[in-house]
Amino acid sequence: MALISKRKSLEQITKEADSHNLHRCLGPWRLTTIGVGATVGAGIFVMTGTAAANFAGPAVVLSFIIAAIACLFTALSYGELSSTIPVAGSAYSYAYTSLGEKFAWAVGWLLLLEYGISAVSVASGFSSYSVSLLQDLHINLPSFIHHPMFQPSPEGYNKGIIIVKSMDLVGAMCVMMASIALLFGVSESTTINGIIVTIKVGILILFIAIGFFYINPMNLTPFIPESTGAMNFGTTGIFRAASTTFFAYIGFEVVSTAASEAKNPQKDVPFGIVASLGISTLIYIGVAIVLVGVVPYKQLNVSDPLAIATNYINIPFLTWTLKISAVIGLCSVMLALLYGQTRIFFIMAKDGLLPPAFCGLHPRYKTPWRGTLILGVCVSIATAFLPIDIISDLVSLGTASAFIIVCFTVIWQRNAHPDLPRPFEVPLGGFYLREIWIGYIPMLGIISCIAMIIPLLIDMVSSIFHHNPIPMILLISYAVVGFFGYYGYGRKHSVIGKQHQSPNQS
Repeated sequence: MALISKRKSLEQITKEADSHNLHRCLGPWRLTTIGVGATVGAGIFVMTGTAAANFAGPAVVLSFIIAAIACLFTALSYGELSSTIPVAGSAYSYAYTSLGEKFAWAVGWLLLLEYGISAVSVASGFSSYSVSLLQDLHINLPSFIHHPMFQPSPEGYNKGIIIVKSMDLVGAMCVMMASIALLFGVSESTTINGIIVTIKVGILILFIAIGFFYINPMNLTPFIPESTGAMNFGTTGIFRAASTTFFAYIGFEVVSTAASEAKNPQKDVPFGIVASLGISTLIYIGVAIVLVGVVPYKQLNVSDPLAIATNYINIPFLTWTLKISAVIGLCSVMLALLYGQTRIFFIMAKDGLLPPAFCGLHPRYKTPWRGTLILGVCVSIATAFLPIDIISDLVSLGTASAFIIVCFTVIWQRNAHPDLPRPFEVPLGGFYLREIWIGYIPMLGIISCIAMIIPLLIDMVSSIFHHNPIPMILLISYAVVGFFGYYGYGRKHSVIGKQHQSPNQS
């Protein structure tokens, strides 16, 4: 009980939501475009090729389906929670009501991996596609301004990391531009995002429609390549690729962070979550089929795999439009991810777990402008130094862990508050185990997320024995910093913690 003693009540968290002073301006379709904008990005433009070339081959299509199913269970759980607890903070706020402050902090720290750190990978993809587009215009940027300082060894990522004399300033610039756009208000930034999402989705549909006629059946044979070792091709490779492509779906959760700015959060947020996941999944499957059908999968281990596919199709118009789509599309992902992270930091700062700078609102635009700038600067610095290879697995690991908490919270709330109005409920019901209600969908979500985590941990441990301890070092370091962040600052300044102490002091 000590672990969950400092827990927010539903009444308390709802009262706080009503006093946030954020502008309610988002309807169901704006929320959907936020989710699609955050989801259809680096995962499809960058990670699809890596997953196919290194882990699954043509069967990466199955990996996307597996990852989508795992996310669907969580999306439905998010739908119920967001209709019941329509507040900012996403999984962080949900954890505060069920597991208490320590777990809420842990979830908030995991969500930094999901939003803030994943923004680094998005910026990396933006850099690669924009440099390629400029090269088509015969503008060649020097390599030392568009490559991160830390890069995988030429022998492969599992052989270690090397340091080069360069910084990805192109990607860092993208981060700062997105951060500045968010300063001027969520309505304005989501209008920009909606336009970008429409263009991006339209061009990807055009790629699927044209590319379908250029699929070479030989590239799809064998559909599941023979295993070359643990987690490399074969059946295990499909699940390892699913763990990687899981990273591609994280954007749908951004919708839940916008609950405090939604016009009708009980109805609009669940709609936005499920709709954005469904739209993104259909696009992912279509693009993956065309990609591995047009290009031999072994040639896809590049940062711009869709550009390689358009070269095979050899239609200059499609090549240009796709690269332009990637550049502007990744900008929309950056907007959505930074938006989600700043709103999570906003509610954590309101709870006292982060410094007040993260929750101070601009007097005119009503946005957490200081927190947005601080986050933008930090993500820009990380972009300049870290490659996508290092962080993609960490992002998937953090995301899956946070999703487990979300699914568990549905079960917790059903048992703790069975009579609470739920405008949206997870389908299929559940069963009782010793008078404890356990939902089928939340339980399947927990099992699926654990299935996503296991291959990542196996690969990280395996990398240690292949002279690459960097992933495990980063994971442990991140956990240690989070531990001291809570006990060094969060616990001492916690608003609810002070409320628990005051009766004793009196």
